[in-house]
Amino acid sequence: MTASPANLPGLLLAAPQSGAGKTTVCLGLLAALRRRGLTVQPFKCGPDFIDPSLHEMVTGRISRNLDLRMCGPDFVRQSFARHGRGTHLAVVEGVMGLFDGGAASSAALAKTLGLPVVLVVDARSMAESAAAIIRGFEGFDPDLVVAGVIVNRVGSDRHARLLRDAIASSCRAKLLGLLPRNAAFTIPERHLGLHMGTESPIGPAHLSTLTEAIDHAIDLDRLLALAQQARPAPWTRHPTPVPPLPRPRIAVARDAAFCFTYPDNLDLLEGLGAEIVFFSPLRDSTLPPDLDAVLLGGGYPELHAETLSANRAMLDALASWSRAGGLLHAECGGFMVLTEGIVCQGKLHKMVGVFPTRAEMRPSLSRLGYREIVTEPGSIFGPGMALRGHEFHYSDIAPMPPDVPRVFRMGDQREGYQVHQTLGSYIHLHFGQTPEAAQNFMTRCRAAARRRLDLDQETSP
Repeated sequence: MTASPANLPGLLLAAPQSGAGKTTVCLGLLAALRRRGLTVQPFKCGPDFIDPSLHEMVTGRISRNLDLRMCGPDFVRQSFARHGRGTHLAVVEGVMGLFDGGAASSAALAKTLGLPVVLVVDARSMAESAAAIIRGFEGFDPDLVVAGVIVNRVGSDRHARLLRDAIASSCRAKLLGLLPRNAAFTIPERHLGLHMGTESPIGPAHLSTLTEAIDHAIDLDRLLALAQQARPAPWTRHPTPVPPLPRPRIAVARDAAFCFTYPDNLDLLEGLGAEIVFFSPLRDSTLPPDLDAVLLGGGYPELHAETLSANRAMLDALASWSRAGGLLHAECGGFMVLTEGIVCQGKLHKMVGVFPTRAEMRPSLSRLGYREIVTEPGSIFGPGMALRGHEFHYSDIAPMPPDVPRVFRMGDQREGYQVHQTLGSYIHLHFGQTPEAAQNFMTRCRAAARRRLDLDQETSP
């Protein structure tokens, strides 16, 4: 029997710190629950793109970002209820340590959604001390329910016995199981984190081994009983307006180089009447026909710079679209591709050239964090829009010439470079708290669609 949003069972999987194996345990749980015939809706706390792609790989369902700082509590509650509807269980993977991030922490999200917490504790270098950590987490915030514990990276039967006895005698949280230390559970990483789910970083045999371990070591029945403790908070249901015609066509880049786009943004555009069509800058030589806007999200253009640079037909098509005044929004990796080129290990790979600068890869992280911007007049999102987003990149651009308009105001800084109707920035924007910006963008898209359709009528026999 599936649940309604009002009584949706759910839990938030957290850890005392990053690196405890939270993602690995989450994927194993998702796979084991799915093997039981349950429909599980995954979510991710925070702005991350990679973990949701792994969730989707395992469950076959799009995993949604629940980010209180970027999206706001009302949007988070709506998303949880809307996407959990009709499923048996919601599983939210936390971010960093349970209390890290203040108002946007995993703990804050669990309280906002009324979810019990299952804590993943890495016991690799301790035994009885794990119970002290768990007890500390139980009492740190009296409004938070730490309901269960999964101990990860257990080294031996004796190690397991010490952990089990200490937790049983000292902690309120239910011990759900102890996972053995196993190198086969490791998921490969690179500079932005784990590999994307679309790259199948976990093969069928690897996932089967992990699932078997979870099924054997974790008391799934007790975990499902804990999930029944969820008390989802009320949320505001907004009426869905009937979008006016015409229906604009928006092309969205999607392939191995362009894989970072928030699904919620695309859902919002579709709800406002857009027809979303996907294309691959790596493989395609032309843009899809009859377009009114193009979106280039982030991803890994630096890993595919040689292939992208060699696909001159696509790069020329993007350049022509921009020069003709077509609407184009590019974020992070998409922005890099619209520069004159990407420099990787000292070699320049020529790109589209809309923006008179170059992007150069750095050996370490360049920028990371949430961003809040206000749009200037002339922005394709309209003026005075307070937008929120996130940056995470290992590249920098050379100084942008001062005559290139800046349409984002971020404190004393000016960012968001706009040439014609092409807007590029390193910031991954989320429209959750400012849907008006998406509406403004769609107004421009709809005007472009009217012009296109009028032109089609004029030129038709």
